[in-house]
Amino acid sequence: MRGLLSSSMAIPLLIALVDLVLHLAVANNYGYFRDELYYIAAGRHLAFGYVDFPPFIAVLAAELDKVANDNLIALHVVTALAASAIVIVTALMARELGGGRFAQSLAALGSAVTVVFLATGSLFSMDVFDALWWSLAALIFIRLVRRDDPRLWLLFGLVAGIGLTTKVTMLFFGFALTVGMLISARQHFRTRWLYLGGLIAALFLVPYVIWNAVNGWPTLGFWQNYGGADGGGPLSFFANQILSANPFNLVLTVAGLVFYFRHSAGKPYRALGWAYVVLYILFTILNSKSYFLLPAYPMLFAGGAIQLEGAFQRRRWHWARVVLPAATALSGLLLAPLAMPMLSPATFTRTYSHLAGTGNSGAGQSTAGVFPQYLGDRFGWTEMAATLSTAYKQLPDAERAQACIFTENYGEAAALNFYAEKYDLPPAISGHNNYYFWGPGKCSGQVILTVGQSREDVEKNYSHVVQVATNTCDYCMQDENDIPIFLGTDPKYSSVRDVWSQSKHFN
Repeated sequence: MRGLLSSSMAIPLLIALVDLVLHLAVANNYGYFRDELYYIAAGRHLAFGYVDFPPFIAVLAAELDKVANDNLIALHVVTALAASAIVIVTALMARELGGGRFAQSLAALGSAVTVVFLATGSLFSMDVFDALWWSLAALIFIRLVRRDDPRLWLLFGLVAGIGLTTKVTMLFFGFALTVGMLISARQHFRTRWLYLGGLIAALFLVPYVIWNAVNGWPTLGFWQNYGGADGGGPLSFFANQILSANPFNLVLTVAGLVFYFRHSAGKPYRALGWAYVVLYILFTILNSKSYFLLPAYPMLFAGGAIQLEGAFQRRRWHWARVVLPAATALSGLLLAPLAMPMLSPATFTRTYSHLAGTGNSGAGQSTAGVFPQYLGDRFGWTEMAATLSTAYKQLPDAERAQACIFTENYGEAAALNFYAEKYDLPPAISGHNNYYFWGPGKCSGQVILTVGQSREDVEKNYSHVVQVATNTCDYCMQDENDIPIFLGTDPKYSSVRDVWSQSKHFN
């Protein structure tokens, strides 16, 4: 223990611990996020793939269901650990690149205060794990080059394969690194270990590809309609990079590029610098959401910290070794309430609500209420369940026996099914994303309560339609507030399966 405390990794480990404690302190705040409820539902419908994500997050949700019944704190513990792991891996990259104690600590701090990592570390989703796998893959590449051990491509392939079961954006990282090596490190293509590592990674993707082939390639349809290809244009993408990574990390980011492209110590690892450039250009061309690029920043922070460490030493800027980390840490504390569920709703409304649109922009999201979407979508689900429960219990016995709920999106369906037992609700179904494949189940469609649909939509399939309630909620997203609840009876079809294909929408 004494050796660990005196090592160069002592401060990075302390930073990671503070990051973990901060995330755990807010782990039970606000409530379940929309996507968290969807992943819980996916964990209860295990498969080799889903319309909008590979199976990793669903398998993890299924395991947490077994040990903790998908308790909100338990869900957030694992993502908090992943966020802290990113901090440690960033410091390890700096150490492998030759950085000293200051460089390792500054690199760790850069990842710890990255706004998107603060946000995703407090959400049960694949995004924080995606960033972790990218960082681990970059660390393995650095170690491979430094030790001239091509057998490490096998470990790289393993990590990349796990990344592919988490989020298919790992393909972009693999492509960008390949281009980077073609430009600056072609010797890697002369070893069989590189191709064996690639084969290992590809094998992890095979079940997901097979699932898509069997089901008509729904993931391709999803990406064609996905709002991820709506980044707002090159200027917005650039501005949101600064916000998403934390404006105080800009100097670290630029220094990282200088390290890989100008510093002699960074030359052997230049493929990583090129990988970032390729990714930036690619995501800009594709008009992707800004956070898609964020997993590439830890490798820049590692190189940038070394560049700054050397510059401060040469110029004897001892003051900078104190001011820059202090300012960076302070920026993290100030921005954390915008990224994490730290403040009470009333306090957030008074202090940070004017930044909701800015937070949404940095996260690549469009709708906001008092909160940016990644915080606001944790509110309103219990109110919705209570509203539907009241409407359901007021139905005549004959109708109540046949009733089910049809929702416009997966968040509503997942929430109502999650709270079904507590609020005595019938099954909720939807045609949105993977809920389409889970089908109508035992729902006959004879009596339907709808959420999120217009009267005109309901009247397409039902002869008798009446509004029975209006869902309202405080602090929730605008899309879920003041929406009508319709009761549809006397269907215009003989079986709900006859019209089920009409409900399908992948986006």
